Amino acid sequence: MRDVLVREIPTVLRTELYAVAALIGAAVVVIGRMFHVPSSVAAPAGAALCFGLRFMAIRRGWQLPIARPAK
Repeated sequence: MRDVLVREIPTVLRTELYAVAALIGAAVVVIGRMFHVPSSVAAPAGAALCFGLRFMAIRRGWQLPIARPAK
């Protein structure tokens, strides 16, 4: 809410891999559910992938591309 009030782009939507890592981790859980993988396996796998992706992004300086407004 703070970001909206001060008209800033939320931190999770900037160039760092916050939301993308969470989305990929959630996708692993959903796909595991579709293939009837037990949640005791799919959830930790999704969490580990999310954590690992975020950790590597911090460690290696990975960032998302920035969209530039059309002129």
